[in-house]
Amino acid sequence: MAKHRFKPTRVVRNAAGLAIAAALIASCAPSGAQNEGGTKLNLVGFAVPKAGNNAAQAAFAKTSEGEGVTWTESYGASGDQSRAVAGGLDADYVHFSITPDVTRLVNAGLVDQTWDDGPNKGIVTNSVVVLVVRKGNPKNIQGWDDLVKKGVGIVTPNPGSSGAARWNILAAWQHVIAAGGSDADAKAFLADLFANVEALPGSGRDATAAFESGTGDVLISYENEAILARQLGEEIDYVVPTDTLLIENPAATLKNADEKATDFLSFVLSAAGQSEYVSKGFRPLNSVPGVEVEKVDGANDPSNPFPQPEELFTIAADFGSWEEINDRFFDENNGIITKLLAESGKS
Repeated sequence: MAKHRFKPTRVVRNAAGLAIAAALIASCAPSGAQNEGGTKLNLVGFAVPKAGNNAAQAAFAKTSEGEGVTWTESYGASGDQSRAVAGGLDADYVHFSITPDVTRLVNAGLVDQTWDDGPNKGIVTNSVVVLVVRKGNPKNIQGWDDLVKKGVGIVTPNPGSSGAARWNILAAWQHVIAAGGSDADAKAFLADLFANVEALPGSGRDATAAFESGTGDVLISYENEAILARQLGEEIDYVVPTDTLLIENPAATLKNADEKATDFLSFVLSAAGQSEYVSKGFRPLNSVPGVEVEKVDGANDPSNPFPQPEELFTIAADFGSWEEINDRFFDENNGIITKLLAESGKS
């Protein structure tokens, strides 16, 4: 199989019920409401990129387009947040874990069908799936095969609500397939992996919180989550597997959004905007030139924060499309992963 390269340019829980309650409150004010001396925008997103979004918002506020813009925010599991917006939660700008969570809003008539026409294909943040371990890596976790060993406790989010969980599971599946394994081999591997799962929190951020509180030996997570946790003083280590999956997170503005939301999206897709996400551990987009990656605190090697995996899987090259993925793996009745989780008794 050909190796897919990502080349960086150099130079707690928010439950669906709470989101729906927030929607009722937010519906009292128009989207992009004018406040005294500026514009208030509503951002709805999955929990993982909050630190990066906040850094980008602060930098945007220093530009002429962003002057006077303030934000209300709602964060939680990606699927729950997408469903909440489709159900009425007010939003100008959405930032989700996986593309289908934006597609849901396109189908609901809330986001324009051309939202992903640009060179970035609607993607605003990149990361890779990593294995977060206890300080000093006492279980000597080096890669995917170590996760199915006896006595290794795993924390990963629940794919029913979390986009982060789907990235994790797809990375583990493709690890087997890329090594020449069959679908049956991959199913057996995931069955063994699920047998070692100690917790399936609702979101990627909730999974991080569970691991930080002492649950499990390994957290399957985003690289940026591990870097941010270390920036915040958590005593953890993380391993970038030799083969892993490129995580691509989409964002979009809603049809009725204030034009300042579009200005913010343009800023996010500039070198200045991407640099803010890089500072919080996200890999820069290849579609955005001129992003400086010099030092990232919290990375294993701050001066070389984003090492190139030997093999980097992508959705487009290795799985086809999210529509195919959701039908095959995550269909609520017949999906491969849905059935494996039900058989494990941990769904």
